[in-house]
Amino acid sequence: MLNECESVTSRWSDLDVIIEKWLKERQDLIVRYCDLVSRGEFDSVDGALSHLRVFCQVLVDYVSAGHFEIYDQLIEEAMEYNDGGVELAQRIYPRIQQTTETALTFNDRFDKAPEELEELNRLLPQLADLGVQLEERFELEDGLIEKLHNVHARKAG
Repeated sequence: MLNECESVTSRWSDLDVIIEKWLKERQDLIVRYCDLVSRGEFDSVDGALSHLRVFCQVLVDYVSAGHFEIYDQLIEEAMEYNDGGVELAQRIYPRIQQTTETALTFNDRFDKAPEELEELNRLLPQLADLGVQLEERFELEDGLIEKLHNVHARKAG
């Protein structure tokens, strides 16, 4: 029984580390987003494309980590506790998936970014739309972390 408790505690600690790393990636994403938005308009194609490509890479990495690392582990944890967390995740996940589609569409558009500065600046409203979607996503993810992990971690600890 002691080994089982240690195993559960270890698993929650491991997930804590993974979530903490992921949230640091989120912070990097937010900083890069704010940097792009604060520019207003781009003044050179090369500089803009460089910043956009790095931002898009961080965006795709963050979104992918959520889908392929974090959410599965949170749902597995919810299944173990069987306290309504799975149903919550099933309600929230489609909304997160919509934000994923927006992020991937944004990434695809900037992967084929126009060569002219005027065309590039016309894409800036899409960056604002993406920001709204990311804000919603972060709130949903925070809710999942709180209700599917932090609550369970307190019970396990």
